[in-house]
Amino acid sequence: MKILVLNCGSSSLKYQLIDMDTESVMAKGLCERIGIEGSRLKHQPVGKEDVIFNDYMEDHSVAVKMVLDALTNSEYGVVKSMSEINAVGHRVVHGGEYFANSVVITPEVIEAIEKCCELAPLHNPANLIGIHACEKIMPGVPQVAVFDTAFHQTMPERAYLYAIPYEYYEKYKIRRYGFHGTSHRFVSEEVAKMMDRPYDQTKTITCHLGNGGSVCAVRNGKSIDTTMGFTPLEGLVMGTRAGDVDAAVVTFLMEKENLTPQEMDNILNKKSGVLGISGVSSDFRDIEDASEHGNERAGMALDVFAYKVAKRIGAYAAAMNGVDAIVFTAGLGENSASTRRLICDYLGFLGVHIDSYNNSLRGKAIEISAPDSRVRVFVIPTNEELVIARDTKELLDK
Repeated sequence: MKILVLNCGSSSLKYQLIDMDTESVMAKGLCERIGIEGSRLKHQPVGKEDVIFNDYMEDHSVAVKMVLDALTNSEYGVVKSMSEINAVGHRVVHGGEYFANSVVITPEVIEAIEKCCELAPLHNPANLIGIHACEKIMPGVPQVAVFDTAFHQTMPERAYLYAIPYEYYEKYKIRRYGFHGTSHRFVSEEVAKMMDRPYDQTKTITCHLGNGGSVCAVRNGKSIDTTMGFTPLEGLVMGTRAGDVDAAVVTFLMEKENLTPQEMDNILNKKSGVLGISGVSSDFRDIEDASEHGNERAGMALDVFAYKVAKRIGAYAAAMNGVDAIVFTAGLGENSASTRRLICDYLGFLGVHIDSYNNSLRGKAIEISAPDSRVRVFVIPTNEELVIARDTKELLDK
């Protein structure tokens, strides 16, 4: 079975074609600037040269058509025809309280996703565009939706309710949803395999650390708490997002600076985080370089970030009454040995000890804790596309 995995943004489309017999990627690529001058498709077929197309893509339907043409091209394609593609798996950001699992896409599912657009106005509409584009270009091919929020639907009320009047939860579904669920699920399953322990008998804290970041407490295979909330703004300090902040700061700044809600939202989502503290960049690599060259604010940004992550790890160890493993994943979590070291230096109370050599390695799943560490610590590259493909195959097999 061959499954096309799509991740649609407002003006972008990432894709992978995966052969599920071997779970190997046949081709992957990215369409950029859809509907904007300077559209570009980078197609990367395994075993062949990358191909770049600088053709204008009017909308996502055109982009999907270009992707399919590239995949089936006699020279740089990887399948002979579209008929070899058995299904499409879509990343959908927000499933609200409607979806606790991945689902085959039906008109009723599309309607529910549309209802969640208010909760994820930047993401769900783009995800729907990708779904409708595939309906148009690939009629009759089954499609599956895999939700970022679904894994966290196992959180208990004590974890997801906000202490605001309950009527706002009832009227507007204002609650904590959590995100990065596909990634947290993948690495928590993988670490159980690496430890040779049953997934439903482990206590794991997963740290998805990139430009956006979240920490998740996974007890016995279920998410019981996570740092992101009603939106991805809550929780950790991130690249440009403020994370947790006293709500009174928001109204105070709006009055002092005469800001509109939209302007305040832009500050919290686009101008804050390590960018706001350091004044250097939202890219942790730039901040690490600036810190090494004596930039005190850059060093401060790294310290704040590591402290906030470590504090959540400690809180989740308490929430689960113990922890067997801590996992680092995503761009920063997988690639920055110094960030992992900064975080783990706070975790001596848990008996965490890091092996410096293993911590310096990159690009593979590895245990980085020392033999005498009471809690095992791992780095595991995430693979959300494979989760989407696996869920798609499982649903179609049923």
